Amino acid sequence: MSRRPYPAGLERGPKAAFGAWFPDFPGCVAGGTSQEQAIERAENALAQAVDALFERGRPLPEPTPIEKIVPPKGCDLVAYFMVGVDPPDPSERVNVYLPKSLIARVDRHAAELGMSRSSFFGLAATTALMGFPLVHEGSAEPRSKVHKTGRLRTEKRPTRKA
Repeated sequence: MSRRPYPAGLERGPKAAFGAWFPDFPGCVAGGTSQEQAIERAENALAQAVDALFERGRPLPEPTPIEKIVPPKGCDLVAYFMVGVDPPDPSERVNVYLPKSLIARVDRHAAELGMSRSSFFGLAATTALMGFPLVHEGSAEPRSKVHKTGRLRTEKRPTRKA
């Protein structure tokens, strides 16, 4: 799902304060000592409201056109503004096979960062896809251990038939 724009009302409050509210998200309000602060806090409040709907498995409401918004009674409306929100991207469980020693290292490092294993793998994958190399060429440890077996063989070995 792509970014959705939601209208918000900006109103003047008591003692030079400002408040912001969203007609499509009752109870989603924010305030600040300046218009800019109220708008910034409104953006964060809307993101949290969208996350809460998503966690409850509820669909996002359709944005109300500005011309259909009815300000609350007693509202000292200053302006309407739009806030774009990216709906959460649903997670999907995947099974991967990795060396146990790598998983142990990931778990230790994730714990040091205060993250879960899944969050760490998500961060690592996102970082890698953004073009920031996580592993430099030649620095990755191979999964298998190799041992010298002696001389180099150049002749073909006969194949065994069953």
